[in-house]
Amino acid sequence: MNKRVVVVGGGIAGLAAAHRLHTLRPDLDVVLLDQRDRPGGKLSTGELAGRPVERGAESFLVGGPSAAIELAREVGLGDAVVHPTGAKAAVAINGVLQDLPTGTLMGIPLQGAEEAAATPILGTDRDVSVGELIRPRRGDEVVDHFVEPLLGGVYAGRADRLSVRMALPALAKAAEHHTTLSAALAEATAPSAGREPGAPIFGAIDGGMSRLVDAITATLPDVRTNTTVRELEQHNGGWRLTTGPTRDPRTLDADAVILAVPAAPAARLLRRAIDLEYASIALVALVLPSTKLPDLSGFLVPATEGLTIKAVTFFDRKWAHLRRPDTTILRASIGRHGDEEQLQRTDEELKDRVRTEVARLIGVDALPEELAFGVYRWGGALPQYAPGHQARIRALRESLQDTAPIAVAGAAYDGVGIPACITSGRTAAAAVLARLGE
Repeated sequence: MNKRVVVVGGGIAGLAAAHRLHTLRPDLDVVLLDQRDRPGGKLSTGELAGRPVERGAESFLVGGPSAAIELAREVGLGDAVVHPTGAKAAVAINGVLQDLPTGTLMGIPLQGAEEAAATPILGTDRDVSVGELIRPRRGDEVVDHFVEPLLGGVYAGRADRLSVRMALPALAKAAEHHTTLSAALAEATAPSAGREPGAPIFGAIDGGMSRLVDAITATLPDVRTNTTVRELEQHNGGWRLTTGPTRDPRTLDADAVILAVPAAPAARLLRRAIDLEYASIALVALVLPSTKLPDLSGFLVPATEGLTIKAVTFFDRKWAHLRRPDTTILRASIGRHGDEEQLQRTDEELKDRVRTEVARLIGVDALPEELAFGVYRWGGALPQYAPGHQARIRALRESLQDTAPIAVAGAAYDGVGIPACITSGRTAAAAVLARLGE
């Protein structure tokens, strides 16, 4: 009888794990369980006024070897990868849009006046917040006006609370053996192997992110949606999963399990504490009649501006494949960690806020009446990696070595980007395969 591996969670990490398992060991019985009605998680493409609109993640990193590019090629979508136009981005400073400065890493100027420390600026076993590393060496204005808005676009988090090892891993690694931030930044921004100077940094899928989800799902032998795992217990050297309603439970036995779910459900199933907070966000998309917008890919809004929106993307400016002569799409992001009050507003109220604030910042009296709008709410969407996160996850994984074969994967553990989640899923697959043996 073939061994069975159950992957719990159908986001991109779970999909990547299941795909890798089935590719490397087609003899295994690989089962993917997802509590929603379709896999993909935050990779979800919708439609507004006949236009494709991303309800969640819109792009992925492609610099150097990219797990996202590799996976797209493996499922036949290598030729569907598209890249941004190169249009500039801006940041709102005192109500005025200004070009984002160049020559930075996540908004941190590569050069600055600073005295060399007596020892490396970050100890090998030490982790600090981004703010703690950057503020003394570049100043509060740099952090508040540039670094935090850029981090907010990725994590919806605060520079003074996010782990530098998670948010800026290359910089953290370089800081272990440099005595100035400038030297560490120079190493962290040096051209990476396999990436040509000037090559695109981001990519997307022509046709939408759901196309990638569908292509991966089509390769998997057993995908079960609308299935919530309520209990997980060791059984006969493997695992027994309990699904279904409490009055009509169903069980599924497995030789190994991969949990590709957020921290809270993983902690409940594992009966282990996973200390991780999350930020909730909402994305508000507007389809407008063709109208003159700034020649920008979008702009960021620091918390110091006191507005509801924290970022806006002009999709037609950013992505050439989305341009249409008669309509244009903009999408605003709302929500920061610790500031979820804005998300209590109704969809209509959020839409009106976006219209008012975008119009003010781009210098027009009002935006034209939208043809359609959508509000996509993601409760508990983005993990907030406090300093020491990597050590805590390392300890969690070590504790799982004393159980039947099991691994954890996903944004809760290894990073929020699509490539990071894919790599996390693949690593989890390799871990359980190693424990299963032949």
